[in-house]
Amino acid sequence: MLPALLSPVLRSLLPSSCVLCGALGDAPVCPACSHAHARDVHLRCPCCANPVGAGDGARVCGACLADAPAFDATVAACDYVMPVDALVLQLKFGARLALAPWMADRVRAAALAGRIRTGLALPDLLCPVPLGPRRLVERGYNQALEVARPLAASLGIALAPRLAERRIDTAAQSGVAPGERRRNVRGAFAVADGQPALAGRHVGVVDDVMTSGHTLDELAGVLKRAGAVRVTNLVFARTPPH
Repeated sequence: MLPALLSPVLRSLLPSSCVLCGALGDAPVCPACSHAHARDVHLRCPCCANPVGAGDGARVCGACLADAPAFDATVAACDYVMPVDALVLQLKFGARLALAPWMADRVRAAALAGRIRTGLALPDLLCPVPLGPRRLVERGYNQALEVARPLAASLGIALAPRLAERRIDTAAQSGVAPGERRRNVRGAFAVADGQPALAGRHVGVVDDVMTSGHTLDELAGVLKRAGAVRVTNLVFARTPPH
């Protein structure tokens, strides 16, 4: 009760400002900047979430048809472009954890819009992409879990924060040559002991950004081999193809 009473007082004494434009307000990103920069304007491949042409919005793209990933679908709230990329970096490396619920709200909106558009059910449970032990100690938090917590709560979906574990402390994908990224994450993940049974389940994998898709593909394969029948990626930002 006391924190709830103090919260408005603290907000009035220490008003926050939009990290993009500096406008005062309660949200880390103001409504105007959210609408301008974090609103999805693309038709996307339902599998990998890369942009597709106007006539292909409900069709799987050629890349996914030619080399189908282990995951079945991807929901992306926006593109990983300026200035959205700065928000992701502030959450991931700057401990700006207030951005996580805002990102979760964007992902929630995209997921619900996708459900209306496709008629497909939401996942049964959410699983954040795990960090390796070394990186978790260095950073002090897992940004994917920080997004997954409010996302699960807002969607009314169970959260399995320790469902998957990263057994190999791989190099960051951003620092690996594109042609080596699949190899970099090969064998990196496993379903942790003592976790909920996955047989027949639809698992939603949550991450802040999807770039090549190899990390999510590797994790989806692990979840499928453990019995999951469907894996949907739920990401805040999607790196456009170059």
